[in-house]
Amino acid sequence: MTQAIVGLGSNLAHPRRQLARAVRALARLPRTRIVAVSPNYVSAPVGTTGPQPDYVNAVAIVDTGLAPRALLARLLAIERRQRRRRDPSGPPKASRTLDLDLLLFGRRRLHVPGLVIPHPRMHERAFVLRPLADAAPAATIPGRGLARRALAQVKHQRIARTRTHAQA
Repeated sequence: MTQAIVGLGSNLAHPRRQLARAVRALARLPRTRIVAVSPNYVSAPVGTTGPQPDYVNAVAIVDTGLAPRALLARLLAIERRQRRRRDPSGPPKASRTLDLDLLLFGRRRLHVPGLVIPHPRMHERAFVLRPLADAAPAATIPGRGLARRALAQVKHQRIARTRTHAQA
């Protein structure tokens, strides 16, 4: 079993509910067990070209027997079930019902088409670092050190804890 960190985000169709459904779907993955889930945070969109609603973000820590690409395939399937639409011709940072990112996979570094671990921009994003620091204070980003230490570099990004939706 390998410990993996999954980033969750949504800014459409009841975002807190989307995250709660995604966590339940993660719990149903084969050979995978949820270890911890952070509180939810509301954050401003990052890197968008036009106005968007705020995002709700969290991280889930899972122990999994799945390989990284197999886990990513399952995450993408969960996104599709929750009506995530990826339009290659659309804007790259469009609003979405659900975004699941494989942020860390143990201490592995991996760079293959469609998958880079650790996630290449996670250390620049408060919406990843703040929930990660809550759920796993000792989490380390390979090649960068303790994730919580990177929080000082993103303190200008707006993020605030919000309630968690417990029902479907």
